[in-house]
Amino acid sequence: MVEDVVIAAVAAVSGCAVYAMAAARVVKQYERGVVLRLGRLHHQVRAPGFTMIVPGIDRLRKVNMQIVTMPVPAQDGITRDNVTVRVDAVIYFKVVDAPSAVIEVEDYRFAVSQMAQTSLRSIIGKSDLDDLLSNREKLNQGLELMIDSPAVGWGVQIDRVEIKDVSLPETMKRSMARQAEADRERRARVINADAELQASKKLAQAAQEMSSQPAALQLRLLQTVVAVAAEKNSTLVLPFPVELLRFLERAHQDSPPQVPAETGPSRGAAGQPERMEKPPFDERPPTRAQQRGEPPEGDLPGEEPSGEELSGEGAPPEEPQRAGPSPYEPSPYDPSPYGDEPKRPEPSHGPEGEQSYSGAHTTKPLTPH
Repeated sequence: MVEDVVIAAVAAVSGCAVYAMAAARVVKQYERGVVLRLGRLHHQVRAPGFTMIVPGIDRLRKVNMQIVTMPVPAQDGITRDNVTVRVDAVIYFKVVDAPSAVIEVEDYRFAVSQMAQTSLRSIIGKSDLDDLLSNREKLNQGLELMIDSPAVGWGVQIDRVEIKDVSLPETMKRSMARQAEADRERRARVINADAELQASKKLAQAAQEMSSQPAALQLRLLQTVVAVAAEKNSTLVLPFPVELLRFLERAHQDSPPQVPAETGPSRGAAGQPERMEKPPFDERPPTRAQQRGEPPEGDLPGEEPSGEELSGEGAPPEEPQRAGPSPYEPSPYDPSPYGDEPKRPEPSHGPEGEQSYSGAHTTKPLTPH
C-alpha cells in the first residue's frame, strides 16, 4: 500500500516537472511574445522574462523589437531627364506593434524589402539626375514616406531611408567632368577680369596722383630699376619716355628735307648699276694733234671732198663719227661696275711744255665741206 502511494507521488512529481518544462518560456529584453491559443490571438502580449503557456494549446511567437538595418538591392532606372542610373539604398525600421507584425503580414521583413525596391524605382523616375546627386535629403524623405505608408498597417515603423550610391555610365561621367571643368574655367576668368578691373582703377588713381607731381614718375622709375637690379641680372632694361620720342619726331618733321649726296652710280630695279651717259663729242678733250694744229691723219689740206662724200647739192654734212673704243673694250668714261666714278684723263706735260691728256681717245672727224 505504501509502495503504491510512493509510486503515485513520484509519477505526479515527474508529470509536474514535464509540464513545467513544456510550459515554461523565456522572452528576452528586446523581444515581445505573442500567444496564439487554439489558433486565436491572445489579448495579452508576453513581456520580457519568464512566462508560462499551456502546452499543446498555446503557441508563443517571439517578435524582435530592435531596429533592423536592411540593404536595398541596386535598382536600374531612367531619370526624368532620360539618364540611365543604378541606385542602391539602405533602410532602417523596427516593429512597434508585435501582434500586427504577426497577424497582418506573413513576413514583414520581406514585405518591407519589396516595398523599398519598388519605391526606390518610383523615386528614380520622378527625379532628375541633379536631384539624385545634390538633393538627396529631399529624396530620402520622399522615399521614407512612400515606404512608411503601407508599413504602418504591418506594425512596422520606418525609421530612416538613405540612398547609398548612384552609379552613372562612363560617357555621362566624362560629360559631367567637362561641364565641371568649363564651369571652373568660367569662374576663374570672371575672377581674373574682376581683378583686372580693380587693378585698372587703382592704376588710374595712381596715374592721376603722379600727374600732379612729375618727380613722382622719376622716383617710380628709380624704384623699378632698383627692383630689377636686386635680382642679379646681367641685363638691365631702362624704359624710354614716349614723350621724348614724340618730341624728336616733331623736330624731324619741322626740319627741311636734305638731298642725299651721290656717292656712286645709281642702281636699277634689278640691283644692277645704271649706265652713265657719255659726254658729247664737242666736250671731249682735244688730242695732241689738234693742240698742235695739225690736220688729222688721212686728210690733206686743200683736198676737196669726193662725190661719194656729198649726198647732193646743198645736203648738210654728215654727222661726224668718232673712233671710240671697241664695244668689247671698256671705255674710261663708262661707269665702273663696282660703283666707282669714271676716270677722267689727267693732263701731263710733254716735251717743250706741251700738255697732253693721257688715256684720251683720238678721233678722226670727216673732212668738212
